[in-house]
Amino acid sequence: MSGQPMLGPIDVTKAGGGHRLRVVKQLLRRRPAAFSGAIIGVLLLFALTPVSWLPHSPTGGDQRLTFQPPIFLDGGKSDHLLGTDLLGRDILSMLVAGARYTLGIVIAAALIGLLVGVTLGLTAAYFQGWYGSLVMRLADVQLAFPVMVLLIAVVAAFGASVLNLILILGITAWAPYARVVYTSTLALKEREFVEAARASGLTHTKIMVRHLLPNLASVLVVLVTFELAQLVLVESALSFLGLGVQPPNPSWGAMIADGRQFLYGQWWASALPGLFIALAVLAFSLLGDELRDVLDPEGRES
Repeated sequence: MSGQPMLGPIDVTKAGGGHRLRVVKQLLRRRPAAFSGAIIGVLLLFALTPVSWLPHSPTGGDQRLTFQPPIFLDGGKSDHLLGTDLLGRDILSMLVAGARYTLGIVIAAALIGLLVGVTLGLTAAYFQGWYGSLVMRLADVQLAFPVMVLLIAVVAAFGASVLNLILILGITAWAPYARVVYTSTLALKEREFVEAARASGLTHTKIMVRHLLPNLASVLVVLVTFELAQLVLVESALSFLGLGVQPPNPSWGAMIADGRQFLYGQWWASALPGLFIALAVLAFSLLGDELRDVLDPEGRES
């Protein structure tokens, strides 16, 4: 679903707590990483905010307050800081509640794709043979097929619900993980520490879990951040088309669709959720770039 970052595995001897602490310190010193981390933190805070804490109901509105402007425009009032939409619903409450759906869906889908892709890619590279060839050919087909066309067809066939959306996005997100894990595992499996593990009599499962998987941590962390950015766009596009989160539940993509015909007058109804989508995609992409630079300094310099 996204390009594969050029990042190799890290040595197991460097993957301990001290290494992780150094990575965190380097990220905090880098302004783009700190900026993206702050945005992601705020969005996650929004997603975790209980509905009862919101200033207004994100699903109920007052027709008398249709298209009330944000407080920073003429006519704006403090009881609706970011204005209201066509149905008189509070934009701020909808954006905060929409973060729960958008981020919840994309994080769950990314975890499903991660689990499936890592399992298939790791076992395909370790055992190879006909099984490895089959997995990689399936990954190639998945990566070559237009994802949006597949998603629209599947969602239209099985129905647009949050659970269906998570499962469909997760299943279609496995191929990039499998491809990257496969390539990285091929480079690792002939290393001395893996040969020593085989000689000591460890089972294949223990070798993969204890020795190979920890060395894939860096590439997986980077890939997950890039995939999250892609999934935010895909989920928002499906919601915009009416194939994502269904009314009355708010989602950023659906908010853009509801307000798109009023862009020349009441632009905030579409522009503000669009801004949230752009910030989320930018933050995840920036964080992925910074993680790649910190975890793979040789690749950055080459």
